[in-house]
Amino acid sequence: MAFANSAVVGSKLGSRWFQLIVGIVCMALVANLQYAWTLFVVPMETKNHWSGAQIQTAFAIFVLVETWLVPLEGWLVDRFGPRPVVMGGAVCVALSWIIDSLASSLPELYAAAVIAGLGAGCVYGTCVGNSLKWFPDKRGLAAGLTAAGFGAGAALTVIPIANMIQSSGYQHTFLFFGLFQGIAILVLALSLIRPKPPVAVTSIKRVISSKVDYTSPQMVRTPVFWVLYLMFVFVAAGGIIATAQLGPIAKGYGFAKLPISVAGFTLPLLTMALSIDNLLNGLTRPLCGLLSDRIGRENTMLLVFVGEGLALLGMRSFGHDPYAFVFFAALIFLFWGEIFSIFPATCADTFGGKYAAANAGTLYTAKGTASLLVPFASVLSSGGSWDLVFTCSAFVAIFAGITAKIVLAPMRARWIANTESADEMTNRSFQEAG
Repeated sequence: MAFANSAVVGSKLGSRWFQLIVGIVCMALVANLQYAWTLFVVPMETKNHWSGAQIQTAFAIFVLVETWLVPLEGWLVDRFGPRPVVMGGAVCVALSWIIDSLASSLPELYAAAVIAGLGAGCVYGTCVGNSLKWFPDKRGLAAGLTAAGFGAGAALTVIPIANMIQSSGYQHTFLFFGLFQGIAILVLALSLIRPKPPVAVTSIKRVISSKVDYTSPQMVRTPVFWVLYLMFVFVAAGGIIATAQLGPIAKGYGFAKLPISVAGFTLPLLTMALSIDNLLNGLTRPLCGLLSDRIGRENTMLLVFVGEGLALLGMRSFGHDPYAFVFFAALIFLFWGEIFSIFPATCADTFGGKYAAANAGTLYTAKGTASLLVPFASVLSSGGSWDLVFTCSAFVAIFAGITAKIVLAPMRARWIANTESADEMTNRSFQEAG
């Protein structure tokens, strides 16, 4: 009987859908490190008399560490499996917000940002890489569902966090949620196992995929990778700026705490906007991932990247109205969030699935590069106007969408065709030699 029960448990752990669900929940538990940050900015500024730019430097450090170390964390996952990497990430997640709760100087705040970036990167890189390996036949959907946890996870806790900051202070909130998130991730990590994808998969006609597996050093020597990388930077920039600066923007417009009613619910405008934004930011990832599985990666990129650009222009023109602010903020998050499903799927399609965790992590560093623009956006808006920030972000997003269709699509098609031809010639040579 004990053996039978063990077999049942083992079969459940080995289910790729179960592993996907665990990854989604882990992602949701680290989402607050990025998406709830804006709630803490003004309270920290008020209590410690730090400037907005100084506080947002911590956010930029967090994103840089979270993204630029993911290739190393992905390599560790490919070598040692997902469990120890996510467990290490859980410890960092808890420790970072504990330090934030005690920080009385900027160096302490920046140190916490480094540790938070390590924790988020360990969880994010592992879970996305696992989804690409478990689901070679549904990469867009699987990566989208996993990334949705990171996008929508904060939507479940943004109201409790905002309420706790109001009632108990931001320091107590950092401490409570830091411990809660870290312990929960640590427990979930125990059920993670190495991916065992199905032997036979059904290919999707509109998605071209390489049959050759490339390591990260091989990948970064190809022109197609750098086109993908630059597009990722362009599109990520606008969304990251909105993520980090939504609170200061609403405050600058004078209605951050204005009560607003949507669908029968009344909340402060910033809290309402963040709740809606995070939901749509999560929802768009599996939807656009599934769409890209059906109509092609580049076709989906064209639609959503241009959509993001138009949403940013709408915020510039109409965002001073409270309801228009909520509406266009929601659209920005809707059209931005899918990059975290489409780009990893495109990367695995182009360079193979064997080293998907490290390769997707290497591409993910583009988010860190884009984060460097967050303090720059604060400088551009120093006169009190965000118009130039929105205009520049919109331009590069629309440019990336057009580039996807007229540059990336033919480049990827030629790359995959050439590499498959070379692989077939190599196999034929081995067969003839044998």
